[in-house]
Amino acid sequence: MTERVLTPRNRGFLFLDSHPAGCRRLVDDMWQSCPAPAGAPEGTGPVALIIGSSAGYGLAATVAGLKRAGIRGVLVSFEKAPTPRRTATAGWYRTAATADLATAAGRDLVFLNGDAFSDPVKDQVADLIEERFGGRLDYLVYSVAAPRRTDPDTGATYGSVLKPIGRANRTKTLLFDERGVPEVREVETGPAEGDDIEQTVAVMGGADWERWIDHLSARGVLGDGFTTAALSYIGSSLTEAIYRQGTIGAAKAHLEATARTLDERLGATVGGRAVTSVHGAAVTQSSTAIPGIALYTGLLRGVLGPDLVPPIRQLAALWDQLTGAEPLALDDEGRIRLDAWELTEDVQAAVADRWAAATTDTIAGLADLDWFRAEVQRLYGFSVPGVDYTAAVETDVPWPAATP
Repeated sequence: MTERVLTPRNRGFLFLDSHPAGCRRLVDDMWQSCPAPAGAPEGTGPVALIIGSSAGYGLAATVAGLKRAGIRGVLVSFEKAPTPRRTATAGWYRTAATADLATAAGRDLVFLNGDAFSDPVKDQVADLIEERFGGRLDYLVYSVAAPRRTDPDTGATYGSVLKPIGRANRTKTLLFDERGVPEVREVETGPAEGDDIEQTVAVMGGADWERWIDHLSARGVLGDGFTTAALSYIGSSLTEAIYRQGTIGAAKAHLEATARTLDERLGATVGGRAVTSVHGAAVTQSSTAIPGIALYTGLLRGVLGPDLVPPIRQLAALWDQLTGAEPLALDDEGRIRLDAWELTEDVQAAVADRWAAATTDTIAGLADLDWFRAEVQRLYGFSVPGVDYTAAVETDVPWPAATP
């Protein structure tokens, strides 16, 4: 037994430990807050593959897929196990909790822990689909955010960077000191240099998504009508210099171009389709690393309050569109848009006014700081209502076994 009393220890937005009970409660709360379908999902459910299933929108895709569509299939993530000195990563504990949800719902999900960029993991997934799920895959949801990717063909390792393109960008950002006191500071990020853009596109663009489709197609496991969606973000003009017009934006543009290529190909081969799905702002482990996004999200919550749409509700809407329960709502670029609530003129104008007024002295009255701080802690299982953080908790939680 490795029971410990865990308290949050962090360096900025990065926490050193995760709380198993908090992570479990967070997943349970997501399940409860996901709208139930009009009728219980019938039959054995469609076979789905979700890549990046343990965090953020990928986790929401998993929980919503279970509840809204009754999915079964394979979930892929890359998490660290507990050690004598450290807890497991939060995604490890969230995956264990998700496995229990699937068991309670009577759905057959297999959870793989490995590098989704690698061909051995792709082979393992294809084997499972052939041997366990009748050789037919119905859906693939791609939700991967990673700092590096190794190309299986060349062995070259690429690294993604968060940089503007063309010139340096100076923006406001939100920080917290060790006591949790907020500070609004201006930071400058130098422009992309050398092959920064190409490196970032190689990691965060559509290359690996397309490689998954190539691999699964070669194995003959794409079912008739197979549909795939890659999750994406556009965001506000306030953050576009570092995001949509920056290196990450170039990767997102490549992802969207890949969707158009895959859509034509899948339509011709299996009567299927490929789309990108654009979602709204949320506090995630990836988004907090982007300069300005923390400030923007806190201000957005200050404007919208509880009307800010959480990932679980957005992914419930995505599954309804993917399964045909609701018609596909595509923009002129062929993208599913689930971010309209964030980008209306009145909401963006209100956020822009607060952004202009935001300083260390004024930020408490402009942004929902209590919510933002709690959301960051909840990423690691802390500040979750209903959890007794004074009690010792077992940290040595096993990875879900693939039961026969």
